[in-house]
Amino acid sequence: MANYLIIGGDGKEYGPVTDAELRKWIAEGRLNAQSLAKGEGDAEFRALAQFPELADTYAQPPATIAPPNGAGGAGVGFARDAALQKIKAPAVAMIVLAILNIVLSLWNLIKLIFFPPNLNQELAKYPQFQDPQIQHMLQMFYGPIGIGSAIFTLVMGIVILFGAVQMRKLENYVFALVAAILAILPCVSACCILGLPFGIWALVVMNKPEVKSQFK
Repeated sequence: MANYLIIGGDGKEYGPVTDAELRKWIAEGRLNAQSLAKGEGDAEFRALAQFPELADTYAQPPATIAPPNGAGGAGVGFARDAALQKIKAPAVAMIVLAILNIVLSLWNLIKLIFFPPNLNQELAKYPQFQDPQIQHMLQMFYGPIGIGSAIFTLVMGIVILFGAVQMRKLENYVFALVAAILAILPCVSACCILGLPFGIWALVVMNKPEVKSQFK
């Protein structure tokens, strides 16, 4: 007889329970198609709707879900609450990263527009930079190219911030995924040292089945 583990509203595992017990709880409305469980030999938790042997058990998802083994505090959204707890830390880290990107990009933009360096005076100190081509390149870097780069990273910071907020609320999986990927790219994130670990962290958590399944 197959045995199953169930995730309670507190994110802890309960069980094992037998196939008969699991079917009884579904019939009583204590579990529904979105409840997370793991059968013998399974590596990851998945929704009960993904178990072929239980497909004939429920016609419609019940209105309420009671926790197995008398565990308290679980309702319809116990699986979502557990997913929200797991995504919270990487999402907050992404929000902090995005705010840092926006602040740094704004500061660079302000400096380049309102406080540009006196390149002629600075370059005069270094004979090796007297080549007209090098001077032109530096003027472009501290001029149009630098301003364009600051605007680009500013926009990307805003995109990452919006995606991180969606991630924190488990909404818009595609946008949250794009934000995590953008954070990893060094040419996009002004804080590339933090962007790489934070972005990878967010991607790993987002792609856990029990988290990914809860995105709207």
